[in-house]
Amino acid sequence: MRAPLGGRSLAVALAVALAVALGVVASASGGCAGTQPTSEWQARFQKHNEITALWTQVRDWRREARMGLEPAPNLLQSVRGTSVGDAARVCPVSHAVPTACNDVCSLADAICDNAEAICGIADELGKDDDFAQQKCASAKASCREAKQRCCGCSEEP
Repeated sequence: MRAPLGGRSLAVALAVALAVALGVVASASGGCAGTQPTSEWQARFQKHNEITALWTQVRDWRREARMGLEPAPNLLQSVRGTSVGDAARVCPVSHAVPTACNDVCSLADAICDNAEAICGIADELGKDDDFAQQKCASAKASCREAKQRCCGCSEEP
Protein backbone atom coordinates (compact mmCIF):
# COMPACT_ATOMS: atom_id res chain seq x y z
CA MET A 1 0.00 0.00 0.00
CA ARG A 2 1.14 3.52 -0.79
CA ALA A 3 1.13 6.36 1.69
CA PRO A 4 -1.33 9.15 0.82
CA LEU A 5 1.53 11.53 0.10
CA GLY A 6 4.90 10.10 -0.81
CA GLY A 7 8.10 12.16 -0.85
CA ARG A 8 7.62 13.46 -4.37
CA SER A 9 3.86 14.05 -3.93
CA LEU A 10 4.52 15.90 -0.69
CA ALA A 11 7.04 18.15 -2.42
CA VAL A 12 4.57 18.93 -5.24
CA ALA A 13 1.78 19.65 -2.74
CA LEU A 14 4.05 21.98 -0.77
CA ALA A 15 5.16 23.76 -3.95
CA VAL A 16 1.54 24.29 -5.01
CA ALA A 17 0.59 25.55 -1.54
CA LEU A 18 3.57 27.94 -1.56
CA ALA A 19 2.66 29.22 -5.03
CA VAL A 20 -0.93 29.84 -3.95
CA ALA A 21 0.22 31.63 -0.81
CA LEU A 22 2.63 33.82 -2.78
CA GLY A 23 -0.13 34.60 -5.28
CA VAL A 24 -2.45 35.71 -2.50
CA VAL A 25 0.24 37.91 -0.96
CA ALA A 26 1.16 39.40 -4.34
CA SER A 27 -2.43 40.20 -5.24
CA ALA A 28 -3.11 41.71 -1.82
CA SER A 29 -0.11 44.02 -2.08
CA GLY A 30 -0.73 45.06 -5.67
CA GLY A 31 1.74 42.59 -7.13
CA CYS A 32 2.98 42.83 -10.66
CA ALA A 33 -0.43 43.45 -12.16
CA GLY A 34 -0.72 46.84 -10.45
CA THR A 35 -3.89 48.36 -9.10
CA GLN A 36 -4.85 50.65 -12.00
CA PRO A 37 -7.09 48.24 -13.95
CA THR A 38 -8.88 47.22 -10.76
CA SER A 39 -9.57 50.83 -9.77
CA GLU A 40 -10.85 51.64 -13.28
CA TRP A 41 -13.10 48.60 -13.12
CA GLN A 42 -14.28 49.57 -9.65
CA ALA A 43 -15.02 53.13 -10.78
CA ARG A 44 -17.03 51.84 -13.76
CA PHE A 45 -18.88 49.40 -11.49
CA GLN A 46 -19.68 52.20 -9.06
CA LYS A 47 -21.01 54.42 -11.85
CA HIS A 48 -23.17 51.55 -13.13
CA ASN A 49 -24.54 51.15 -9.61
CA GLU A 50 -25.35 54.87 -9.48
CA ILE A 51 -27.17 54.60 -12.80
CA THR A 52 -29.08 51.55 -11.57
CA ALA A 53 -30.17 53.33 -8.39
CA LEU A 54 -31.37 56.41 -10.30
CA TRP A 55 -33.05 54.29 -12.97
CA THR A 56 -34.82 52.23 -10.28
CA GLN A 57 -36.26 55.46 -8.87
CA VAL A 58 -37.47 56.41 -12.35
CA ARG A 59 -39.25 53.05 -12.66
CA ASP A 60 -40.85 53.53 -9.23
CA TRP A 61 -42.04 57.00 -10.22
CA ARG A 62 -43.38 55.66 -13.54
CA ARG A 63 -45.39 53.09 -11.58
CA GLU A 64 -46.61 55.80 -9.20
CA ALA A 65 -47.73 57.88 -12.19
CA ARG A 66 -49.58 54.82 -13.57
CA MET A 67 -47.26 54.58 -16.55
CA GLY A 68 -45.79 51.31 -17.75
CA LEU A 69 -42.46 50.43 -16.15
CA GLU A 70 -40.62 50.93 -19.45
CA PRO A 71 -41.14 53.50 -22.17
CA ALA A 72 -42.37 52.30 -25.56
CA PRO A 73 -39.62 51.30 -28.06
CA ASN A 74 -40.70 53.99 -30.56
CA LEU A 75 -40.35 56.62 -27.83
CA LEU A 76 -36.85 55.31 -27.05
CA GLN A 77 -35.88 55.75 -30.69
CA SER A 78 -37.31 59.26 -30.86
CA VAL A 79 -35.11 60.55 -28.01
CA ARG A 80 -31.80 58.98 -29.04
CA GLY A 81 -29.37 61.70 -29.96
CA THR A 82 -31.32 64.39 -28.09
CA SER A 83 -30.54 66.03 -24.79
CA VAL A 84 -32.72 65.53 -21.73
CA GLY A 85 -33.79 69.17 -22.07
CA ASP A 86 -34.94 68.55 -25.63
CA ALA A 87 -36.77 65.39 -24.56
CA ALA A 88 -38.54 67.34 -21.82
CA ARG A 89 -39.74 70.14 -24.13
CA VAL A 90 -43.22 68.95 -24.97
CA CYS A 91 -45.47 71.57 -23.36
CA PRO A 92 -46.29 74.97 -24.83
CA VAL A 93 -44.03 77.76 -23.59
CA SER A 94 -46.86 79.39 -21.64
CA HIS A 95 -47.65 76.17 -19.78
CA ALA A 96 -49.23 76.78 -16.36
CA VAL A 97 -49.70 73.87 -13.98
CA PRO A 98 -53.04 73.80 -12.14
CA THR A 99 -53.01 72.56 -8.55
CA ALA A 100 -54.77 69.34 -9.57
CA CYS A 101 -51.72 68.43 -11.70
CA ASN A 102 -49.04 69.15 -9.11
CA ASP A 103 -48.39 65.46 -8.33
CA VAL A 104 -48.14 64.41 -11.98
CA CYS A 105 -45.91 67.34 -12.87
CA SER A 106 -43.71 66.93 -9.78
CA LEU A 107 -43.11 63.29 -10.73
CA ALA A 108 -42.24 64.42 -14.25
CA ASP A 109 -39.72 66.92 -12.88
CA ALA A 110 -38.16 64.24 -10.65
CA ILE A 111 -37.93 61.78 -13.54
CA CYS A 112 -36.27 64.41 -15.72
CA ASP A 113 -33.81 65.30 -12.92
CA ASN A 114 -32.80 61.63 -12.67
CA ALA A 115 -32.55 61.44 -16.46
CA GLU A 116 -30.08 64.35 -16.36
CA ALA A 117 -28.01 62.55 -13.73
CA ILE A 118 -28.11 59.20 -15.56
CA CYS A 119 -27.12 60.75 -18.88
CA GLY A 120 -24.34 62.74 -17.21
CA ILE A 121 -22.85 59.54 -15.83
CA ALA A 122 -23.38 57.81 -19.18
CA ASP A 123 -21.44 60.63 -20.88
CA GLU A 124 -18.58 60.10 -18.40
CA LEU A 125 -18.55 56.38 -19.22
CA GLY A 126 -18.53 57.03 -22.96
CA LYS A 127 -20.54 56.09 -26.03
CA ASP A 128 -19.18 52.52 -26.01
CA ASP A 129 -20.81 51.69 -22.67
CA ASP A 130 -24.02 50.08 -23.90
CA PHE A 131 -25.52 49.66 -20.43
CA ALA A 132 -25.13 53.35 -19.57
CA GLN A 133 -26.29 54.56 -22.98
CA GLN A 134 -29.40 52.36 -22.91
CA LYS A 135 -30.33 53.57 -19.42
CA CYS A 136 -29.81 57.16 -20.57
CA ALA A 137 -32.13 56.64 -23.55
CA SER A 138 -34.72 54.97 -21.30
CA ALA A 139 -34.52 57.82 -18.80
CA LYS A 140 -34.89 60.46 -21.53
CA ALA A 141 -37.90 58.64 -22.95
CA SER A 142 -39.38 58.41 -19.45
CA CYS A 143 -38.81 62.14 -18.99
CA ARG A 144 -40.54 62.91 -22.26
CA GLU A 145 -43.50 60.63 -21.49
CA ALA A 146 -43.88 62.05 -17.97
CA LYS A 147 -43.79 65.62 -19.30
CA GLN A 148 -46.42 64.69 -21.88
CA ARG A 149 -48.62 63.44 -19.04
CA CYS A 150 -48.07 66.68 -17.17
CA CYS A 151 -49.03 68.71 -20.22
CA GLY A 152 -52.05 66.50 -20.86
CA CYS A 153 -53.20 66.90 -17.27
CA SER A 154 -52.82 70.66 -17.51
CA GLU A 155 -54.84 70.82 -20.70
CA GLU A 156 -57.78 68.80 -19.33
CA PRO A 157 -60.89 70.91 -18.63
